[in-house]
Amino acid sequence: MSSWVKNLIVGIVIVAVLYVVNAMLSSSGFFGLGVDDYQGRLLAFIAINIILATSLNLINGFTGQFSIGHAGFMAVGAYSSAYFTVNYGKALESSFAFMGEIGAASVVLLIAIVIGALVAALAGLIVGIPSLRLKGDYLAIVTLGFAEIIRIVILNIDAVGGATGYQVPGYANFLWIGIFAVITVVVIHNIVKSDTGRALISIREDELAAEAMGVNTTRYKVTSFVIGSAFAGIAGVLFAHYNKFLSTNDFQFIRSFEIIIMIVIGGMGSMTGAILGAIVVTLLPEILRQLPGIQIGDSVFQVADLRLVIFALILILTMILRPQGILGTREFGLSWLKRPRKDSEGDEGDATDKGVPIAQQSEAKKMQSEEDKK
Repeated sequence: MSSWVKNLIVGIVIVAVLYVVNAMLSSSGFFGLGVDDYQGRLLAFIAINIILATSLNLINGFTGQFSIGHAGFMAVGAYSSAYFTVNYGKALESSFAFMGEIGAASVVLLIAIVIGALVAALAGLIVGIPSLRLKGDYLAIVTLGFAEIIRIVILNIDAVGGATGYQVPGYANFLWIGIFAVITVVVIHNIVKSDTGRALISIREDELAAEAMGVNTTRYKVTSFVIGSAFAGIAGVLFAHYNKFLSTNDFQFIRSFEIIIMIVIGGMGSMTGAILGAIVVTLLPEILRQLPGIQIGDSVFQVADLRLVIFALILILTMILRPQGILGTREFGLSWLKRPRKDSEGDEGDATDKGVPIAQQSEAKKMQSEEDKK
């Protein structure tokens, strides 16, 4: 069975699983099986965080830059798409009414995702060209400043709700969020395994050496920054149209730090590490929220009140005991995502040629052809 057929089968299975889970989140459930709203929202936010973590990992983990502005790009994608759907969504739905209610809503959502991704990518390009000539702490300060500037600007724009918030149509569901989470992982994984990815990793390992070898470091850094920003914009679109409400409080600088924690905990430079980090950072505070109280005399001490302190202690212990993250730079089970590659001409030939110098191989073939003529 060829690689593309295997990938097609895996893709169909993943979409089928996402469809079943999405059906379970509905009020009617899936053949009697259902998931409550709280667990459903957790699953959706895990998928959104996977998009954010893997896209930031392309910038911070694989390219070796230090961006703290991912929440800003998420906000750009969220608000630009929300403005489009609020003002033009209903008109577009009526234009595509022949596709049915679900089909028309899906078309509007896909257009909103394209708009959010393009606007966020443009913002990443505008910020990236001047700022990515900086390194380390200076780049971090610039990207953090950009995220805060975006938030304050949006806070003062009444057309998108300003300080009161913005009501958004609920076009997104878990199925769409899950599909785009898978697309994000596949696309970024293939970028990392491509020639572009090798250039990005060379910049991370030694930027001066990469430049000496002819790698246009500025261009590749801007490229990774723009791609990461575009996927952050997509996460913002899905968040806006799933949550149905936007507030600038959702995009404060603490949100950028949460995304950084995800890739640091999972492992910088590991795709599966970023996915694992997104799951841990999303679920752990909710698990700690369920901790039982402790009876002390006549009163009950609520351990859950200290959940943020316990969460911080767990993160600190993880960094002390495992500073490279849970997985480090290792990957777990992503080999099936690799796009099929044709063997080069140099790989063709008899297996007995292995280890034989090329000159001897050509001479042997020449002698064999002369014998065949005889």
